[in-house]
Amino acid sequence: MAENQEQGNNIPKVYDPQSFEKKWYQYWEENKFFHAEVDKSKKPYSMVIPPPNVTGQLHMGHALDNTLQDILIRYHRMQGFNTVWVPGCDHAGIATQAKVEGALREEGTNRYELGREKFLERVWDWKEQYGNRIMYQLRTLGSSCDWDRQRFTMDEGCSKAVREVFVSLYEKGLIYQGTRITNWCPDCNTAISDIEVEHETEQGHLWHLRYQVKGTDQYVEIATTRPETMFGDTGVAVHPDDERYKDIVGKTLILPIVNREIPLFADEYVDKSFGTGAVKVTPAHDPNDFEMGQRHHLEEIKVISNTGKMMEGAGKYEGMDRYECRKALVKELEELGVLVSVEEHEHAVGHCSRCHSTIEPLVSKQWFVKMESLAKPAIEAVKSGKIQFVPERFSKTYIQWLENIRDWCISRQLWWGHRIPAWYCDDCGQTHVSRTDLTECPHCHSKNIHQDEDVLDTWFSSGLWPFETMGWPEKTEELEHFYPTATLVTGYDIIFFWVARMVMMGLEFGKDIPFKHVFIHGLVRDSQGRKMSKSLGNGIDPVEVVEKYGADTLRFMLITGNTPGNDMRFYWERVESARNFANKIWNASRYMLMNLEGFDKDFVPSEEDYTLSDCWILSRYARTVRDVTENLDKFELGEAGRMIYEFLWNEFCDWYIELTKARLYDTENVRARNTALYVLSHVLEGTLRLLHPFMPFLTEEIWQKVPHAEEVKSIMISEWPQADASRISDDIEAQMTAIMESIKSIRNMRAEVGAAPSKKSEVILNFKDETLRAVFAENTGYLDKLASSEPVTILPAGADAPENAMAGVVNGVEIYLPLKGLIDVEKETARLNKELEKLEKEIKRLTGKLSNEGFLKKAPEQVVAGEKEKLAGYEEKKKSVESRIQDLAKL
Repeated sequence: MAENQEQGNNIPKVYDPQSFEKKWYQYWEENKFFHAEVDKSKKPYSMVIPPPNVTGQLHMGHALDNTLQDILIRYHRMQGFNTVWVPGCDHAGIATQAKVEGALREEGTNRYELGREKFLERVWDWKEQYGNRIMYQLRTLGSSCDWDRQRFTMDEGCSKAVREVFVSLYEKGLIYQGTRITNWCPDCNTAISDIEVEHETEQGHLWHLRYQVKGTDQYVEIATTRPETMFGDTGVAVHPDDERYKDIVGKTLILPIVNREIPLFADEYVDKSFGTGAVKVTPAHDPNDFEMGQRHHLEEIKVISNTGKMMEGAGKYEGMDRYECRKALVKELEELGVLVSVEEHEHAVGHCSRCHSTIEPLVSKQWFVKMESLAKPAIEAVKSGKIQFVPERFSKTYIQWLENIRDWCISRQLWWGHRIPAWYCDDCGQTHVSRTDLTECPHCHSKNIHQDEDVLDTWFSSGLWPFETMGWPEKTEELEHFYPTATLVTGYDIIFFWVARMVMMGLEFGKDIPFKHVFIHGLVRDSQGRKMSKSLGNGIDPVEVVEKYGADTLRFMLITGNTPGNDMRFYWERVESARNFANKIWNASRYMLMNLEGFDKDFVPSEEDYTLSDCWILSRYARTVRDVTENLDKFELGEAGRMIYEFLWNEFCDWYIELTKARLYDTENVRARNTALYVLSHVLEGTLRLLHPFMPFLTEEIWQKVPHAEEVKSIMISEWPQADASRISDDIEAQMTAIMESIKSIRNMRAEVGAAPSKKSEVILNFKDETLRAVFAENTGYLDKLASSEPVTILPAGADAPENAMAGVVNGVEIYLPLKGLIDVEKETARLNKELEKLEKEIKRLTGKLSNEGFLKKAPEQVVAGEKEKLAGYEEKKKSVESRIQDLAKL
């Protein structure tokens, strides 16, 4: 084994992650360990980061997502793959524009006063000042991104890709411009897509109104949750099979207040059982009404503006806020006798996922993508198994959405973003979509042309992320080598927003799937199971956790105790537990390093040199390497982390290190000492490599000091451990487990009788299994050193159990601990008598309580049951103490 002499062997007494985490990240970056060039001699493994918003800062969701990605990328890098993890940010159209507009409001101005060009200059300035904040925070987490390949969704290459995709889809007839109902956010002042609308159940009202049948005394009663939209009503619909309205279908109704004539027609969309079975139809303000309006050729009258104010068609209510209008209108309808009744009504209301304002469905002219033909191959890619979801259940969510997909509204009424590459001629009226900016109309050559004011939905550009970051539309080496990417790691909440769109765009333009696996994780919730949010004030800043506990602690806490796809709860107790684990590794490593003096680095034990405990730990280590590798390959990262934890804490630290102490302190038997050190260092070094993807900083700090065979500059580019199958032995593990369980049993019995730790005691063993008899006979030293057992007597087969001895049975081993000479009989008897006295008092008290009829009648059933359970426990304990007193009397 070679030893890194430059670093030295000693590590500080106290584990202090702040003293080395930044140092190692700087070392990794300076040495370009994160960077990979195209190397066709190696198998590629590539990932693209889900680009965080340029406005963002690290939150727990980011911390979990990027920890999972970093584990996968570090694992495959150590396995010898040509790995690349592409980082980058999303321009976040609505969110970023809102930030800058907020700053302008504080200055007493707005984007319109600045003009588009000046406003965009301000946004770019803001991006340069604040936009890379989250990228630096990801470094504190240990993310080993290839920073040389960092991208931004509005950099030159991405912008070129976006325009190429838009124009290509337009040329194929898959992008079109049309006047349709869209989800409009009055606060963001832009259209948003269906999946950017969050539906929340709210307690509202159902207002029943009377619409008069023209020329008669008849009325049709309709029920509505939004009376303020009645100014835009252009019809009333009933179901064709509704007998109540059979005689008046086709007649004309008079719209109250407005006095406009509107038709009563039949349409199968109407639910006969809802309300009165008659619904007002407002094609300009409801998506379903819009569809009915198209079928029945109804006029579309817009009465609510883009800012949520009532428009000219609302008469005297023009200029009022939509909700103020509702209150005033309901009052007027009541006064006119039009309002029949009002009932409480719970219904789902759409809100903007960005600003949480109530969505207003509005008719507007927008750009759309036809989705049906794009969705079909995206569905097939998952159904065929070409793309696999982990866990698989999320494929159903993905497929169900794509099978019911609607055309995608991609235009946004913003200035920050990829501007739609469409130009309108003011003279001939034609529209031209172009890959290059136009200065004159291609049709009539007029110079009077102007570009569309709108920009594209942010998800349009991020949908191209896996191949645009590899250089598409150019045919680059990276695209050929690293695309399709291997794995996408993301939360289940953006399967619709992002995953599905990347698959559709990848198949259409990358000519292949964008990734082979979609590894879905859940959300990080607070300890009460609530989603972390600013409004609740329950968010926890990962950077603060890193500053206090270290990045390794946060990373390990986030990935253990959880399974793929499920939400997890954040508990500070789990952070402390992960920190304790790091501290345990630190102290164990320090112990080994402190004992390395005099160790022959070229020493290799022979098979005869190995003790049972050596063979046991080597078997457990080989098994752990095998199982951890298998679980990482199955994306069971939490289970892999748990296995390393169990091995290091329970087996290596708590047992093997203790089992080696006698040999390490024996300076006479150099070969035995060297064998123990060889196994200690071999197993520790290998386990550090196993742990490295999970806890990169701690493992690098220790690995640089422990002996290791590879002459490499960092643990992160060392080889992933290989499981030596020849070392795995069920028999050896069973034998050592029997010895360890016996040691624990002896310790427990000694503690029970209060034996002083320094006092040696005889232990008598009996076996039914002759194999174990031989194993224990050869290894009584373990019981001596770890259970203060001397002498250890092994009874011959068929011998009677000794008298006056405590007894225990574990793993087929009968263990007897003779009490004579082990304890102060007089003192122990006095102690037990005191305990017996206390128990008798409690038994008397509870017996009296449970005999009291008044208590039994008044107390809840569970309280009475609890008291009975206590009494039974005290009585059982009393029997045990009395038995012990009797046993002591015999000594």
